Amino acid sequence: MFLYEFEGRRPQVHPEAFVAPTATLIGDVRVEKGASIWYGAVLRADICTIIVREGSNVQDNSVVHGAPDVTVEIGPHATIAHACVFHGDAIGEKSLLGNASTILDGATIGKGSLVAAGAVITPGKEIPDGVLAAGAPAEAKKPIEGTGAQFWVETNAPYYAELAQRHRAGVVAVPDERTEPS
Repeated sequence: MFLYEFEGRRPQVHPEAFVAPTATLIGDVRVEKGASIWYGAVLRADICTIIVREGSNVQDNSVVHGAPDVTVEIGPHATIAHACVFHGDAIGEKSLLGNASTILDGATIGKGSLVAAGAVITPGKEIPDGVLAAGAPAEAKKPIEGTGAQFWVETNAPYYAELAQRHRAGVVAVPDERTEPS
C-alpha cells in the first residue's frame, strides 16, 4: 500500500483491515477494523477527512475525496464497487454503490440503499434509506425490500470481508520474469 502524509495528516489503518499493495491513501484517512481498500483505489484526504467504517470496502480503481473541511463517511458494511467516484458526504450502513457510479459534492446515500451501476448522484442529493437509485441524474426508483437488489446489499460486504482476509493471507508479489512470446 502507498501511504502518504500531507501537511501533518497521515493515514491510520487498523491492523485487521486489508489495504491492497497498490492502493493509495493520502492525508487524514481512517480505515477501521475489517474494512478493505482494493487494488488501485485512491483515498485522498488532503483537504477533508475520510473515514472507512468497520467491514466496509472500497473496490478496485475507485476514488474517494471530499470538499474542504468535510468528513466523508463510508458507513459500516457499505460497498463502493469498482471504478466509482465518491465525492459525496456519506454512504450509509450496508449501502452499495454499483460499478462506475459517481456521487458528487454534498450528496448522501441512506442506509441499505443501492445506487445502480453508472448512476450519477448530483451535488447535494439525498438518497433515502432502503431504495434503488438509478439514472443520470439518479433518482430513487423503488424500495429494494423483497427484490434482487436487497440480496446484493445484504451479501456484498460480508463477501468482500471474507475475500479480503484471503488476500491478506495469500497475495504474493511475483518477480518480473518476462520471456519472449512463443
